[in-house]
Amino acid sequence: MQKYISEARSLLALAIPVIAAQFSQTAMGVVDTIMAGDVSATDMAAVAVGTSIWLPAILFGQGLLMALTPVVAQLNGAGRRNKIAHQVTQSIWLALFISLLVMVVLYNSHYIIEHMQNIDQKLAEITIGYLRAIMWGAPAYLLFQVYRSQCDGLSKTKPSMVIGFVALLVNIPVNYVMIHGKLGFPALGGVGCGVATATVYWVMFVCIKFYVRSAGSQKDILAHSKFEMPYWPTLKRLFNLGLPVALALFFEVTLFAVVALLVSPLGVVSVAGHQIALNFSSLVFVIPLALGVATSIRIGFKLGQKKVDDAKIASYTSLILGLSMASMTALFTVVFRHQIALLYNDTPEVVVMASHLMLLAAIYQCSDSIQVIGSGVLRGYKDTRSIFFITFTSYWIIGLPVGYILGLTDLIVPAMGPAGFWTGFIIGLTISAIMMTWRMRWLQKQPVEVILSRVQH
Repeated sequence: MQKYISEARSLLALAIPVIAAQFSQTAMGVVDTIMAGDVSATDMAAVAVGTSIWLPAILFGQGLLMALTPVVAQLNGAGRRNKIAHQVTQSIWLALFISLLVMVVLYNSHYIIEHMQNIDQKLAEITIGYLRAIMWGAPAYLLFQVYRSQCDGLSKTKPSMVIGFVALLVNIPVNYVMIHGKLGFPALGGVGCGVATATVYWVMFVCIKFYVRSAGSQKDILAHSKFEMPYWPTLKRLFNLGLPVALALFFEVTLFAVVALLVSPLGVVSVAGHQIALNFSSLVFVIPLALGVATSIRIGFKLGQKKVDDAKIASYTSLILGLSMASMTALFTVVFRHQIALLYNDTPEVVVMASHLMLLAAIYQCSDSIQVIGSGVLRGYKDTRSIFFITFTSYWIIGLPVGYILGLTDLIVPAMGPAGFWTGFIIGLTISAIMMTWRMRWLQKQPVEVILSRVQH
């Protein structure tokens, strides 16, 4: 029992700064939306549409780089810190390749936007401008993720928390200057949000680069750091580890985008209620997401030390912690669902719809917590391919079709509207949670030599 309590302390010490960092990142998006809304509804809508294209593209890149954290943690645990610099340098090359790809996609996004049905001309212009501004932040954002993975892998999660808060504080005045045209700059409206966000990403990158170069805990890694050309075997391994995670993230983000599109013909009340429940759920989701990151660090570190039993303790402790926290946030959601909905909107019909959907959101928090922490466990064991198959099957092959049938057809029950899609989410996430846990248990039953050879390969 003592081992589990001790492990819970270690996990929380890693996870709490990650939670704070994720919250400040989410808050940046909220600030952008509010400040663009001060100009006009069109500018706010343009930022929302632009973000729905930017997010899947950049999260795909971030997912590819997420493999670095358990790799660094394992090398750190194995006492092979001299090998970390090479992995980081190759990840920098990977980040540069991905950012080039992301920038090309975003620059040509006008082909997507101009083919959207009934899109307002002004809205399309602002959205394209926003995307062509924010794309210059892609290299900085992805390079920041590389150095963040280096720090996180070494169990130093506080730097990204501090930098996240600095970024949020910088974002507000830069947004104001760029949106309203102060200090000699032209008034850019919604496009100014893109300029401000790209600027803030460069500030974040410079801050973390400075930390990595000056922190005492990183000195030995800096000593081994040197210029290297892209080295295909390492790049291939990092890419193969990261691709399933990137695809899983991409499928998750696009699933919610597709559901938003399917709900839109049901009317303003349905769309608003769905968006409120989804927005609040995404805020709460930060907690298990951070625990998943902390778990992959702990498991990578323990397997590097060849402590297979300790890695098992870390995985079960994280699941117990996650489930306990999800139970608390679910209870909070059920009790205060009406008040939460009122924070977003005071239209009675919208509040009723959002309150009803939040009951379903409370149910899915427990499944969501287990599946996202399970994903962190599997990343720690470097079993990333299974993450892709599990998420794709549970979200797209089960969750979405079930949601569609319940929400928009009378095949099983009378069409439930948004509630049908949320029931689909619950079923899909529950299946994902069961499959992640089953895969984790299967991995842990393998002989010790097999487990260690998988992670050291």
